[in-house]
Amino acid sequence: MTADDSATDGRATDGGDKGGSPASGGGPATAAEPSRALGDARRADKWSVAFVMLAAALWAYFAYLMLASYGPELHDGEPRCKGPLIEPFEQDDYYCHSELRQWPAQLGILALSTMASVVAAATTVYARVLARPARHAPSAPVPPS
Repeated sequence: MTADDSATDGRATDGGDKGGSPASGGGPATAAEPSRALGDARRADKWSVAFVMLAAALWAYFAYLMLASYGPELHDGEPRCKGPLIEPFEQDDYYCHSELRQWPAQLGILALSTMASVVAAATTVYARVLARPARHAPSAPVPPS
C-alpha cells in the first residue's frame, strides 16, 4: 500500500491530529464515529455467529459420539456397540474399542464445546453492547439554535 492509496482511503498516514479526529474537537470524524462503531458492532456480530455455529457443531459431534451406535454390524444389521451414554459398561472390548468413544477424549470434546459456547456468548454480548450506543448517537453534529 502506497501513501497515495492511504490518502484516498481516508486515513492519515502520519497519525497526526489534523481536524478529523475526535481529539481535535470536530470535523467530519464526529459524524463518522457512529458509523465506525456500527461497523465494529457488525463485525463482532458476524464473529459471534461464527462462534455460535462452531459451538453448535461441537455439541452435535459430542452428542453423536455419546449416543450413536458404532462398530461392526451383526447379522441383523445392528451395530455391535452402543454409545457410551446408552450402554456405559460395554462387555465386548475387542470389537468396541474406539479412541473417540473413551471418556478422556469425550471430556476433551466436552471442554472444547463449553469453551466455544462461552466465547460465543461473550462475543454476542460484546456485539450488542457495542452497537447500542452507536445506534442512538446522532449521525451529524447538531447546530446550536
